[in-house]
Amino acid sequence: MKFNAYVNFAGCCAEALAYYEQHLGAKTLMKMTHSQSPEPEKTPPGMENAVMHARIQIGDGVLFASDGPLGHTEPMRSAYLTLSVDSNEEAERIYAALTEGGQVFMPIAETFFAHRFAMLRDRFGVNWMIIHGKQPE
Repeated sequence: MKFNAYVNFAGCCAEALAYYEQHLGAKTLMKMTHSQSPEPEKTPPGMENAVMHARIQIGDGVLFASDGPLGHTEPMRSAYLTLSVDSNEEAERIYAALTEGGQVFMPIAETFFAHRFAMLRDRFGVNWMIIHGKQPE
């Protein structure tokens, strides 16, 4: 069994994937718009250029993503994608990139369990935790 997270974006999936490639070193493995699907005639109006399905590798994990149905996609609430990094510098770099235009829930700082830890929502509506742990993850 494998476990993967699937994130629906509110019309900005392609932009988010490009941002994660630039700032997280991610790699888009697959991306298909509705107009590229085998059945483009079933595309909801206004969704022709929206991402129907994508897979992106971030570190050693794979995230699935798409543009959710128009008017039905909300920011993440109580779930977080977690990035475990090996240095304070990497934690600080990623924090700076993901907080740009986003919302900080817990500023990056040292805690009893981590050299650096932060919680935030990026400008695309995705919640992230960044951790450089004091113990192996």
